[in-house]
Amino acid sequence: MPTIPDPVAYLRTPHAIRERCQQLYDAATHGRLAHFNLHLERLDDIVTLVGDETLRNYPVLNVPYHSRWRHFNVGGLDRISGLDDKLSSLTPLERCRSKIELAIISVLLDAGAGDLWGFIDRVRGLRLNRSEGLAVASLYAFGEGVFGPEPFVATSERLTTLSTIELATAFQVSNDNPLLGVEGRCSLLHNLGRVIETRPLDFRGSPGRLGGILETFLEFAADGKIKASDILICVLRTFADIWPSRIELAGQNLGDVWLHSLVVGPGETNGFVPFHKLSQWLTYSLLEPLEEYGIEVVDLDQLTGLAEYRNGGLFIDGEVLSLKDSSAITVAHEPSSELIVEWRALTVILLDQVAARLRHTIKKSEAQLPLAKVLQGGTWAVGRTLAASRRAGGGPPIKVVSDGTVF
Repeated sequence: MPTIPDPVAYLRTPHAIRERCQQLYDAATHGRLAHFNLHLERLDDIVTLVGDETLRNYPVLNVPYHSRWRHFNVGGLDRISGLDDKLSSLTPLERCRSKIELAIISVLLDAGAGDLWGFIDRVRGLRLNRSEGLAVASLYAFGEGVFGPEPFVATSERLTTLSTIELATAFQVSNDNPLLGVEGRCSLLHNLGRVIETRPLDFRGSPGRLGGILETFLEFAADGKIKASDILICVLRTFADIWPSRIELAGQNLGDVWLHSLVVGPGETNGFVPFHKLSQWLTYSLLEPLEEYGIEVVDLDQLTGLAEYRNGGLFIDGEVLSLKDSSAITVAHEPSSELIVEWRALTVILLDQVAARLRHTIKKSEAQLPLAKVLQGGTWAVGRTLAASRRAGGGPPIKVVSDGTVF
């Protein structure tokens, strides 16, 4: 087996995600996984559901990217236009900086909220839960100066000193409105602030500001274009130290990377399965601010689908995947468990297959309907609909122990 010159760099690529997930998918096709059976005869049913949902939501297939920006307008209120109005006096560069800050913070706070938490939008009085509630809460907090010395700014000084109580207050957390992983979310923001302080070369565009990373992204651009995978690699390298220390390699924190006994690889990478779910969600969410600034993001399908419970639930509720031990749904599983690693790996590969089959069905190319749009069209919405039809509260089919930094 050939050696890998830089194992950490390899594990931070979309190629590594697909390669390692494919190993577990191949094992599933031969019935060798410990926890899941694969029923590919049901996959076309999922493709039909996703296609119908996509055309229902976007009849002329003007599908936007699956990103954090979709969540800000939940409930029929155009909050993004309101944000644009408030940022209108800024230069295009500063406007892009501010939107990058909002995207990063909102994504990092976008882990599973639990079934009991909700956020009351003060404009409409709507109770918003799960990802949309977290998005709107983060948007309001950003506009109120929770993350910086003034509204619409995020600085290292403020992020490192933000208290759990301040974050909980901004997100309307109480005994009657509990949010999973508040401490973990706040710790993540503390770590983010410290990264800004300790990596000034990555945030030099505006020292001390999270949006100072814009210049680093622009360095990857050539002729006004930047590869999506380069954005992800930059995100993974720059923000590696914000994640809780789980598995390290060569003294570096690997983040959303786990072990499975069936996965093989050269040298120190043996057994490792990377997902980088939040980092890829962040990369998808950076596309629009960069494109608004005039940078074209290319090769979108180098990124993978998001290995999280909504897309993963699509395949369990859609009966493409079944648990070998049905009692597994009665307990909560750690993200490090091989059951969860298998579930996430199968989700990554199955999302690629859904995208390919859907494009064939509706006669669209990869460029016309990249994975980022299939997810939005799409798989995430159908996953939520199926969950709501099967479980009160629409929670995931398998319980996952969350510290607010993985899902």
